Amino acid sequence: MYTPRNPVRPGDLVAARELVPVAGPPVPVPDPAGRLVHLQFRRFAGCPICNLHLRSVARRIAEIEEAGVREVVVFHSPAAELARYADELPFTLVADPDKRLYADFGVESAARALLDPRAWGAVIGGVARSTWAVLRGRDRPPARRQPHGRVGLPGDFLITPDGKVLAVKYGEHAYDQWSVDELLALAAAPRELAQAG
Repeated sequence: MYTPRNPVRPGDLVAARELVPVAGPPVPVPDPAGRLVHLQFRRFAGCPICNLHLRSVARRIAEIEEAGVREVVVFHSPAAELARYADELPFTLVADPDKRLYADFGVESAARALLDPRAWGAVIGGVARSTWAVLRGRDRPPARRQPHGRVGLPGDFLITPDGKVLAVKYGEHAYDQWSVDELLALAAAPRELAQAG
């Protein structure tokens, strides 16, 4: 199991902050409205591998919201580039081109993001899907130059309304993140414990 140099761990407290999305009002983390925040760290805007995962999240966003979870997705792309995708995804997108949030949460980059054989299926599938969509005029290719490269690792954090980190996943490769089913199970766990107690 991969552990970054400065990991955030379950039970840690996240300092309150407001994240500025590429569209819409600032987003407080933790959420004062009482929802859990699923803070996802992805690679770059238009990343074919990330798009596979994010489309699965978008298809099930109603279930996720019904479970009391707010989706906030961070990319290390400039805001202007990320804003091109804001209308396509039904959740908050945050640009972090200086990777300050990535550093705060211990989310790193490594060549194994793409070299790990477990990522190859997603690499092939994501690139094929994106290429086909671009050729049909239904998508646009990502920027050719990525200031922070293409080897970022994903990170998932589930944060309670009081700022406690409920669960963490540091990806070992580019397609290693929580599935929607895993997220929903994690979101249900504190409620089940509260009802049992």
